[in-house]
Amino acid sequence: MAPLSTITPIEYLKGVGPSRAEVLKAELGIHTFGDLLRHYPFRYIDRTQFHKIRQLHPDMPAAQVIGRLVHVEEIGERKGKRLVGHFKDDTGTMELVWFQSIGWLKKSLQVGAAYIIYGKPNVFNNQLSITHPEMEVYHPGAKNTGNMRLQPVYSSTEKLKKFALDSRGIQKLQAALLESIAHQFKEELPEYILHNHGLIPLPKALVAIHFPSDQHELIQAIRRLKFDELFLIQLKLLKNKLLNTHKFKGHRFDVVGDRFNAFYNEQLPFTLTNAQKRVVKEIRRDTASGAQLNRLVQGDVGSGKTVVALMSMLLAVDNGFQACLMAPTEILAQQHYHSIKKLLGGGIASVQLLTGSTPKKDRKVIHAQLEEGTLNILVGTHALIEDAVRFKNLGFVVIDEQHRFGVEQRAKLWRKNSTPPHMLVMTATPIPRTLAMTLYGDLDISVIDELPAGRKPIKTLHLYESSRLRMFGFMKEEIAKGRQVYIVYPLIKESEKMDLLYLEAGLETLTKEFPLPQYRISIVHGKMPVKDKEFEMQRFIKAETQIMVATTVIEVGVDVPNASVMVIENAERFGLSQLHQLRGRVGRGAEQSYCILMSSSKLGKDSKLRLETMVRTNDGFEIAEVDLQLRGPGDIAGTQQSGVLDLKLADLATDQALLTEARNSVINIFKDDPRLANPENTLLREYLTRSEPGISWEKIS
Repeated sequence: MAPLSTITPIEYLKGVGPSRAEVLKAELGIHTFGDLLRHYPFRYIDRTQFHKIRQLHPDMPAAQVIGRLVHVEEIGERKGKRLVGHFKDDTGTMELVWFQSIGWLKKSLQVGAAYIIYGKPNVFNNQLSITHPEMEVYHPGAKNTGNMRLQPVYSSTEKLKKFALDSRGIQKLQAALLESIAHQFKEELPEYILHNHGLIPLPKALVAIHFPSDQHELIQAIRRLKFDELFLIQLKLLKNKLLNTHKFKGHRFDVVGDRFNAFYNEQLPFTLTNAQKRVVKEIRRDTASGAQLNRLVQGDVGSGKTVVALMSMLLAVDNGFQACLMAPTEILAQQHYHSIKKLLGGGIASVQLLTGSTPKKDRKVIHAQLEEGTLNILVGTHALIEDAVRFKNLGFVVIDEQHRFGVEQRAKLWRKNSTPPHMLVMTATPIPRTLAMTLYGDLDISVIDELPAGRKPIKTLHLYESSRLRMFGFMKEEIAKGRQVYIVYPLIKESEKMDLLYLEAGLETLTKEFPLPQYRISIVHGKMPVKDKEFEMQRFIKAETQIMVATTVIEVGVDVPNASVMVIENAERFGLSQLHQLRGRVGRGAEQSYCILMSSSKLGKDSKLRLETMVRTNDGFEIAEVDLQLRGPGDIAGTQQSGVLDLKLADLATDQALLTEARNSVINIFKDDPRLANPENTLLREYLTRSEPGISWEKIS
């Protein structure tokens, strides 16, 4: 057999074998020695402390005692059967209790022997006890694993425990693994990086993470391994960015022409914010450079991303190219189309809308205009990537809410021209800085962090069910001023039928409280036919109805400046990002707007924090940071599907400084040595070649 290494199948580790290997693969995804090595402890138990029996009390989370097992007896019958061990030291006696593996324990426990026991003390019928204690025979003077300074605790499952692979069992496997291959660990980072960042060697870190000699060594090991994770992600991302810049030559937009200037000087109905101006300048600089633009524009709800996108597309049109904007839903595509048509007025540029419901005869006209080059800007949904859609000269692509599209869908737009078009991706979901640096680390990032002048911050209130009549009274006051109100019910994935019941029950209460003919109510939910949904939305947009009752279908795509109140029912059922998006549906006009979060009085800790955050701030980026801490990166912006964030130790919510340090280190390396040709960067070049074979280094100069 070949020498043991990190790629050796796990069944070949001493103490594993075929059946244990199967359960390790199924339960923990551990297929190789390397997988086991990277199954890190999730906490450590300080085993330096010993207690006497008389010091034990049930408030202690755990305790360690040295004593003697003086007697063992089996008590009870069938399901009530248990094994009780009488354990004593020089200060008193206590019971050790087991409900499982009784037959095996009766054979293996040594009555009269000294043991180190560890577990949580309890009191039952005035008798001190520990249930299912960790135990090992105590040999004074010898090295005992129970006497380690810090004992690792590993995640396990019920199935693993049936194979004696609880935390202690996994600890034994880790010890066997390190004994087998520790001498083969090789350094992954160059010596100068270790020196510059004060990092311990990798072999030392991998041993210390599992079996640290003290707290200081553990801290050093964790820092080293976290740095590796973050550094190697940045190495791949920034290498891709470098390759894109050098490999893909972009269309050069030299001219700021008549269309752009006519729009900016004559059509723009408001003054751009400084943030919008800054982002437009960044896009102009990129498109004039001759390299392909790959830029992410982040902007909170209502920050004016559409205008920035339109000005970028006009820049393309002025330089003889076509542009397109792709949105994830038909509602959002329609909103962009109507906004762009309204902003452009008459004859600055030709614009069309293409979605799944565009009639066949209209499609034919659009396809013909695209191929002739007479159509300047096409707005649409996934329909844009169909093979039948052929541009004469596509030079600029805008993708809205880009995390809703797959990589292949975006790539299809790239292939619509022999020279790939410039790519601008936008999101109204603020992304925490650390997540943006990892998820979108290969893109340039612009942030529109200013709201247009004259916008008043939305006032947010959190009310309990007991304040419902007060809330209804406030709605009536706002409607009397000529304003409109949204009431949104949660979409609970488990049961859409239940959603409709919630919505219908709410509607029943509302129709009693807001009767015809004084009040009119629209209703919109995901189960309605598209025509009916559109009809109801139009009634609300035209102010024929004062109240819009809806599920989350209005999260994006409805822009009604006259709507000043957003009521979110069962607000505790929503995530922070969704609450923030819904709140952004109001506050579009000059009047003061309000968001009312209705919830039950029984709130969990996380729900309470979410609602408190919404009341405290309107800043989408601050909200996103709290969301990251609550949910972790895996659930935000679809990152679980991205494959980028395979982090075992690093935490994007708490390791911002370390991520910045790692990214800056990679930036400086590529600045000095873009091809990693210098001898001191051999390890980095080898790592990239291993992990991404076929890298075309000659493209980088």
